Amino acid sequence: MKQSFKAKRLAKHHKRFSAGSKLNLVSLMDIFTILVFFLIVNQSEVRVLQNTKEINLPVSIAEEMPAENVLITVLPLSIMIQERVIWQQTNAITEVSDALNLGLIKAIKTELSYLSTKRPILTDNETKNGRAVTIIGDASVPYQVLKQIMAACADSDYRNMSLAVKQVAKSKIKGG
Repeated sequence: MKQSFKAKRLAKHHKRFSAGSKLNLVSLMDIFTILVFFLIVNQSEVRVLQNTKEINLPVSIAEEMPAENVLITVLPLSIMIQERVIWQQTNAITEVSDALNLGLIKAIKTELSYLSTKRPILTDNETKNGRAVTIIGDASVPYQVLKQIMAACADSDYRNMSLAVKQVAKSKIKGG
């Protein structure tokens, strides 16, 4: 008996979809190899410091990449160490005497000594140069206050200090 056109079409359809689909693993492995290579290369090049939107970093032509170490964030109204607020006030710091009177330096020393106890063994480089710390300061924070924060870090054996800045081209700094 001869099959109708509809029966032939249904038989062809069932035959086509009953066979399991085949997955080409070679091209899939190529894609993942390229993806892994891309991620490894980019991970080693880029260092991103946690930056809040409240901070307006000073500009610089520095080319050195930041290292991962203790992070002190200096905002006009608060100070954070490792993203933990250790000091906060209602008015912006304007003078060094304000910072000293409000216990800012003592709070920084206390937190840094606590972080030192979490990792008491120093490497040879840390013994020679002191522990490393990166300070992210808003451009509006007075230099004298920043200097006192740096002195508090040095007193707590965090002498290897780095200041975070926004990198720009040399021509933009010179006005070109």
